[in-house]
Amino acid sequence: MPRQIRRVVTGHDAAGKSIFVIDAPTPHVFSRTKGSAIVHELWETARTPAENRGSVDAIARGARLPPPKNGSVFRVIEYPPDSERLAAIAREHALPDPSGRAAATDRNNPRHPGFHKTATIDYAIVLSGEIFAMMDEGEVLLKAGDVLVQRGTNHAWSNRSNETAVVAFVLIDAEPA
Repeated sequence: MPRQIRRVVTGHDAAGKSIFVIDAPTPHVFSRTKGSAIVHELWETARTPAENRGSVDAIARGARLPPPKNGSVFRVIEYPPDSERLAAIAREHALPDPSGRAAATDRNNPRHPGFHKTATIDYAIVLSGEIFAMMDEGEVLLKAGDVLVQRGTNHAWSNRSNETAVVAFVLIDAEPA
């Protein structure tokens, strides 16, 4: 059962006063197959500088890995242990994928089937649990409170524990490395 991630979003009323426009669990929760990572989409910007007018839910769209061109996306991902997730990744590779993930996937990397690369700069904050950040060369164990700045590199996430790892991400469109 996915966690409920409460999303509180501010905005402006017609008089320009600051208000809360959303205060509820995000309804934008995606998981491709049983045992796969659960993605909680929280917010998205379509350009830089970002648009702060209006009160429309900016993430009301289907699942998509990269942010919009010149934009950003904020999400929280629950990574189940690899003992569950690796089988789910194998099943996902056989499914159609409109999210853009298939285009980013490095299916030829023998170290982990989750290797992928996007033209983004990503800020990752481990909220709970622990997870390995894997590069083509090397890996680092990240624990709750640790932060990783991922700069358009080929990478994978490996949860070798028996507990779910929860990681918050901000992905910002960037020039390819």
